[in-house]
Amino acid sequence: MALLRLVEIRAMKREDRHLKMKELRDELMRERGVAAMGGAPPSPGKIKALRINIARLATVMREEGEL
Repeated sequence: MALLRLVEIRAMKREDRHLKMKELRDELMRERGVAAMGGAPPSPGKIKALRINIARLATVMREEGEL
């Protein structure tokens, strides 16, 4: 999971940002479910990367008045 850069997020359309946020939140929920059931995640840093991406998206959306 690669981190999204702010330049990339700002270049997205409003609808794309909302879709990406939903996609990231769904993926985070899946990863947390795997971890909660005791399974070892294939990529240990993935949950942290997802959380960072969600925070970056939320920051830009808040700045743009979308949240």
